[in-house]
Amino acid sequence: MNLVVVGGNEKMKRDYISLGKERGYKTKVFSNMSSKMNKSMGNPDAIVIFTSAVSHKMTIAAETHAKKLDIPIIRHKSSSKFAFNQCLEKIDECTGNCKDCKYNKLEKI
Repeated sequence: MNLVVVGGNEKMKRDYISLGKERGYKTKVFSNMSSKMNKSMGNPDAIVIFTSAVSHKMTIAAETHAKKLDIPIIRHKSSSKFAFNQCLEKIDECTGNCKDCKYNKLEKI
């Protein structure tokens, strides 16, 4: 499974990737906005947005991409390892049917 992380602490990029790998996710992390972000996201199975450490422009780009692919967005205010693990737990519970998902796309932790 593929996972995209938007925002977060740039110094924790390796931690996000290794925590995702432990759970079987190939993780891409975008801590800064780049002009190639939209093309580089690929086809993830879910997107994690750390809301306290992300620009509005990056959030809009991630939400647009998620809507286009009909994949879940998990938002968390904190960008710590514990917060990322909570997000991974939510993704693990997802059945892929986003319309019936109890966390829905607008769920915030």
